[in-house]
Amino acid sequence: MWYNVSMSKEYRLAEVLNALAHFLVDAVCIAALFGAKLGGTDVAKEIIIYNTLAFSTQCVVGLLTDRVKRCAELETAAMLLVAAGFFAPVPLVWKVVMIGTGNSVFHVCGGTLCLQRSGGRAAPLGAFVAPGALGVALGRLWPSYGTGLAAALMVCAVGLFAANRAAMRFVPEAAPVNAPVRPQEPHGEEKKPAVDKFPLTAVAMLTAAVAVRAVGGSVVSYPWAGGALHVLLIAVFVFFGKAAGGYLCDRRGPVAAALVSILPAALLTVFFSASMPLSLAGQLLLNLSMPVTLWLLYRLMPREPGFAFGLAASALWPGTVAGVFIRLTGPAKDACIIACFLLGLYAVYYSTNYLIKERKDKDEA
Repeated sequence: MWYNVSMSKEYRLAEVLNALAHFLVDAVCIAALFGAKLGGTDVAKEIIIYNTLAFSTQCVVGLLTDRVKRCAELETAAMLLVAAGFFAPVPLVWKVVMIGTGNSVFHVCGGTLCLQRSGGRAAPLGAFVAPGALGVALGRLWPSYGTGLAAALMVCAVGLFAANRAAMRFVPEAAPVNAPVRPQEPHGEEKKPAVDKFPLTAVAMLTAAVAVRAVGGSVVSYPWAGGALHVLLIAVFVFFGKAAGGYLCDRRGPVAAALVSILPAALLTVFFSASMPLSLAGQLLLNLSMPVTLWLLYRLMPREPGFAFGLAASALWPGTVAGVFIRLTGPAKDACIIACFLLGLYAVYYSTNYLIKERKDKDEA
């Protein structure tokens, strides 16, 4: 592993509850939308508003939370806002504003806390982002469970707030081993970041990679996917892909993780989309790279974890929208998917080498 981190039980409990909260927040948000849809309401406009609020605002929220530095309190408030939005007897559009805003703030604050106490590892990040896929699937397939999920979310909010407060008293011991940069400790005396000037090119490339990866994932169609079982299967494979991606990055490094992930995923997506087993394998492999990208963004901006996390999320929605409107077929579609995935691979390679060079320059200075 890149880091030998001894984590206290307080940290472990906080991270488990953080991941559970991610599952519940996404499940409650989607249940609110699909519950209205099953009730006969046309929710197309509300879905657009929700996705715009939940995703596109995260970079701005991250900029603010990096300065306010009250993520534990804001994360709890965001969870309660989502639950309140589900239960509130208000028109659907206002419910959407409440759950979309709460979702955005929760993801940024939960991601920030996860990054700050990760000890420089990517594995905790993968564990945090992975449960969201299961939450989305559950909320979509069984929105009738929304009431129970929203109640569980409120209980989780209280427990997570207490766990976050307890975890603040402890700092994970991190010892970098053959790493491009040293981790920034979440508490105590602030260390000088590994990157002094803002790494604009590397950050822009990684952000673009997230967007075009969403484009590539949106233009492909799976003729076998249509039932509830298929939705659940895709979510399970996405879950395991994101969770495993962080561990793979810690053990083999970001470039190796991206090579194992992106190249096979591109081939499986392009040439075997009609096969359910191979398509599911492609989904798992593609999602291995998701925590890698987030982790690299954080390493490039160690003093701005909220902005790093939010920037990647903000790029997802416009990329997905672009992919939906792109009407390509045959070789043109295949070339588009492969090009999108390869750009992501190059962005990981470029950013990793940038960090290694910066670290080497500082060691020689």
